Amino acid sequence: MPWIQVCREDELVNDQFKIVENEDGDEILVARAEGELRAVVNECSHDRRGFEGGCIEAGLLVCPRHGARFCLRTGKALTPPAYVDIETFPVKVEGGTVWVDA
Repeated sequence: MPWIQVCREDELVNDQFKIVENEDGDEILVARAEGELRAVVNECSHDRRGFEGGCIEAGLLVCPRHGARFCLRTGKALTPPAYVDIETFPVKVEGGTVWVDA
């Protein structure tokens, strides 16, 4: 898969995320958390729905429906009701633009 352009680096502020789609139609959530850019699949492993309406707290992605928390760095599911980790993707910045390899 080719790298996907997300946004200008200055558009992604701390504790916020954007969602992009890859060639297969899968949604990828790209976030800035604790100053670092991270990317994970936009699908909670608990209910298979996206994280829209959720938030980032202390570097963790919080599902808006049941409060499950995931590490944005590793994708690890940290709290119930999610027990299965989510996929992560490499992120890079080139020329002030954020890219994700998804």
